[in-house]
Parts: sequence; C-alpha cells; structure tokens
Amino acid sequence: MEYWSILLSIIIGAFSIYYLFKNFNFFKRHGVLHVPPFPTFGVTTSLIFRRESFIDFLLKIYNFYPDAKYFGIYLITKPTFLVRDPELIKSILVKDFEAFQNRRGFSDLSDPLFAKNLFSLRGEEWRNVRTLLSPSFTSSKMKMMFTLMSECAENFTKFLSTLSEDKCEMDTKDAFSKYTNDVIATCAFGIKINSMKDPTNKFYVYGKEAFNFFRSRSLKFLFLRSFPSLGRFFNMKLMDDKIMNFFKDIVKTTIATRDAEHITRPDMLQLMMDIRGKEGRRELDIDEMTAQAFVFFFGGFDTSSTAMSFVAHEIAANPEVQTKLQQEIDNALEESNGEVSYESINRLEYLDAVISEALRLYPPAPFLDRQCNKDYELPSTLPGEKPFVTKKGMNFWIPVVAIHRDKKYYDDPEKFCPDRFLNNGTNQNSSLHASSYYMPFGLGPRMCIANRFAILEVKVLLFHLLARCELKPCAKTTSPMKFAKTLIVMPENGFWLNIQGRKDMHPVLKSAVIND
Repeated sequence: MEYWSILLSIIIGAFSIYYLFKNFNFFKRHGVLHVPPFPTFGVTTSLIFRRESFIDFLLKIYNFYPDAKYFGIYLITKPTFLVRDPELIKSILVKDFEAFQNRRGFSDLSDPLFAKNLFSLRGEEWRNVRTLLSPSFTSSKMKMMFTLMSECAENFTKFLSTLSEDKCEMDTKDAFSKYTNDVIATCAFGIKINSMKDPTNKFYVYGKEAFNFFRSRSLKFLFLRSFPSLGRFFNMKLMDDKIMNFFKDIVKTTIATRDAEHITRPDMLQLMMDIRGKEGRRELDIDEMTAQAFVFFFGGFDTSSTAMSFVAHEIAANPEVQTKLQQEIDNALEESNGEVSYESINRLEYLDAVISEALRLYPPAPFLDRQCNKDYELPSTLPGEKPFVTKKGMNFWIPVVAIHRDKKYYDDPEKFCPDRFLNNGTNQNSSLHASSYYMPFGLGPRMCIANRFAILEVKVLLFHLLARCELKPCAKTTSPMKFAKTLIVMPENGFWLNIQGRKDMHPVLKSAVIND
C-alpha cells in the first residue's frame, strides 16, 4: 500500500510540474510580451495574500507595459491576454464579436444559480436567452417600472430624512441595499416590501446572506474559477443550498400565483413564463428561470447599491457638486409641482453627468473578460513586433477601471469632475459615452442587459434622496479614497456617511411632509 502511495505521489507531482511548466511558459514559448510569472499564483499573488486591493492590482498590471496594445499575464495558472488598446478592445467587443462572444463565466461550475444565468451562458444558448429577456428592458418597460421605483425611493428617503441626529451616521451600502432590494422585489417578482421599516423580511435577509456568503468566500471563488474541473469533481458550490432553494421557491410560488390568479406583469419572470407551450420556443426549466431571476436580483442588490454608495461618497466629498445637484432637482420639483415624471428625470443633465463620472471612477465591472472561440490574428503589440495568431479557448481581460483612469483619455483622471460629461459645446470629452474608453457596463452585444434599469434605479434614488436630505462625510468616512485589500471593490472602512434631512427642502416637499 505504501508503494502505491509513493507512486501516486510521484505521478501527481510529475503531472503538476508538467502542467505548471506548460502553462507558465506559454507566452515565452510563443515570443509574446508578458509579465514574468510568479510560480503557482501568477500575477494574482498579491491579491491572494491580500497585499493590495483589486483596483490597485488592475492599475499596476495595466501600467506594466504602457506602450503595448496587449501583453500576457498569468492568472494563477491561466495564460491570459491583458488588452490596453481602445481600437483592439472595440474589435474584440463589437466588430469581431463572433470570435469573442463567450465569457469564462461560471458555466464550468456545478452550481446552477451561477452556471445557468445569462452572464455565464455561451453560444446559441446565450443568444436565445438574451433575445428572450431583452424586451424586459425597453424604454416602455422602464417607464412602467419608474413609478414602482419612485414609490420605493420615496419610502426610503422619507424614512432617512426623519431619523434622529444620533442615527444619521450610517453605512450607506447597507442602507442602499435595502432600497435596491425593494426595487427588485417589486419590479421583478411583484412583491411589495419596505426593508427600511422591516429589515427582517426574508427577501432582504436572504439577499444579504447571499452577498455576504460570496464576499466571505473570495478565495474559494478564485479557486473554482482557476480549477473548475476540480470544483465539479468535489461538487463544490459558490452558493449555499439554503439560499438557492429560497430563490427557487420564490420563483415557483410567484409562477403558481400568477397562473392561478391570471396575473400578468411587465417583468422578466413574465417573459420567461409566456414562452411556455409556444411552438418553436424552448421552455426554460425552473433552475434556468431561477438562475436568470437570481442574477438580476444579485446584480441589482449588490452592484447597484455599490454604485449608489460611490456616487453618494463623491457627492458628500464635493459640496459644490451637491449644491448644484440640489438646485437642479429643486427646479425640476418646481416645474412639476412635486410630481416628477420619467421623462423629466431623464432630462436632468447634471444628475446624469454626476452618475456618469462616478461610474468612470468606480465602474460596476472593474474588468471584462472574453474567451476566443476561434483562431484570431492580433495586431503587433509594439512597433516592429509581429502579429500573433491566438488559438481557440484563449482568455482575454479588459481592465476597465484602469482605462477609465488613463491620462491619455481623461484630463486629471483621478479627480471627480462631472463637467467632463456635460454637452456644453466646449468640452472635448462630451462624447465620452460613445467612446471605447468609457465602458462601465461593457460594450457590444454582451454589455450588461440591465444597464438602463440600473441607471434609472440610481437616478430615482439620488433624486429623492437629495431632494430631502443632505450628505456629509463623518468620522468613519474613508478620505481620501483608499480601497480595501479584498476582491470586493469597496473603501477600506466601508461606505460611511452622515445623512440628515435638508433644512432648505423645497416648499412642495415640505407641504407633502406636513400632509403625511
């Protein structure tokens, strides 16, 4: 038995050495410019041992070869191309999309909530589900959801504006996640809740648990992304079965209720229900429907509330921005007599510029990943170098946050400056939204399907919040901004601010408060 153990150890050791040698010599063998690898963990060593934040890590590797269009890096054991050049990025994400339509995603995992959602699906399966879900996010659907969002935002901000002085300091991420939770519950599942007044409702409790579960297992996430076959072999999952079963039960119950009571709603779940029994359309099973609903919920719960927290942080840190925003909001209230519409909130140019600038500095997706699904010729990375033909299956990273902070594309890139997004006729950056170096939600056919929903959700919240409240830094506020040394993008001490009711609230709202 001992001899078999020794032999097995030798075989495993030899295989491991061969595997590492093969992978860590990929770029050297092919003569591709690359960051020299650190054995076992590649360039991610500093992340794994929590020596730097994820944002600082991306900025560091982006600037390793500042003149190159792309170069190679090793993500643990995975050879990956890091792409810097906007024209090449546009080719990958838009022009030559058919060669790069897949993400690595989580399709290799044995976890249906992650493996079967739109983010992870590939090829024709992705295209079919994307086509099915796209009508959920048209302008007409956004207009219908605006009223539901406004109701959630009003309830949320009225609660905040009446808090006693000793409760004004708060973790805005925790507070905003209650608002995003309520928005998703009503817009996607038809469930009306108020998480500020009732923070123990199951929808919020399990949503928070799902996020905390994911955050506390960042190393497990890295392992499963790097060694998916081992994850499948050991049946390892990112999400606890209790959380997965809760969301599956919610979807099942909602479908059963709508079928029994003949309820129809303009949301994603309804679209998935409506294809049942239609000729030529593949029905989604309950796991697939739950996966789509979950990724929509998870994105709304976490990503949107994080974006709101960063915007609020910058507004509090820049009082002149807050004053200008409140003036724009008060003017809109004046013109509408307090009844702001979907159209009028989308005409608020400064509000849009503030959100756009926050998304530049703190994009919801700090990087994008794509996988090449056929041989593709990359241009020469430096003058005098030869083009390189990459093979099917190679991975590509686009460091969005680093491109957003590159002084080649933005004047004073570390500064929060909403004016760069204003169409004032003299601003050279006024067309940034259409550029390939501004992509907070990605670019091309695989850009975030719910980006319009997310932007509207943030706009509605900020409108009602700044109409009723004032944001100020407090003793716990991270200033200047310093990121936590984790895979989760957040300030070192969390998102702490002081939020209290405005003393100069517009008379239209003051009368509404009295009537309430």
